[in-house]
Amino acid sequence: MVEEKINKKSEVNSQVADKSATTSPDKIETKSQEEKKEIKVTKKVEIKNKDKAVARGFSLHGGMKIYKAVCRMICRKSPERALVILNEVLKYKRAVPMNDMEIPHRKGDIMAGRYPQKVTKEIVHLLDQLKANASVAGIDNPIIVIAKADKASEPHRREGRRGKRTHVYIEAREYKLIKEKKTK
Repeated sequence: MVEEKINKKSEVNSQVADKSATTSPDKIETKSQEEKKEIKVTKKVEIKNKDKAVARGFSLHGGMKIYKAVCRMICRKSPERALVILNEVLKYKRAVPMNDMEIPHRKGDIMAGRYPQKVTKEIVHLLDQLKANASVAGIDNPIIVIAKADKASEPHRREGRRGKRTHVYIEAREYKLIKEKKTK
């Protein structure tokens, strides 16, 4: 009886050994490596230049009117030029024009304006993102085409007061493309 059990075990072991001999682990690894190489080769695709770069800010602190005034100020300028202008606002050297609101007059060539520090810092952060997105998209000479501010949800604050939030969307395109569209 003991001999019969040993014989059965040896038969099972020999069958398992035969199966493993037909599918060696070396062959399996080489096949999977070749498949991986083929997959990598097929996934390489040429990256085409995009025609626009976008930066978005969601639920930013501050009122929509001030964001609109700053967006109006940076529109139709390059991101570098817009950053220079906003840095002047941060240093209290240039006011953001707000002629359509009841705001006092400022020195210089504008009727009325303010120096919104927090809003300007948020827009500067978005412009840095826009410059990075433009370089990744392959845009050499970006110009801000769209800069808009929209009203966001107003969360409750203390004592039932509503907080002001704003969504900001800034889009830049290649200067040559804008110029070609105008001539057509």
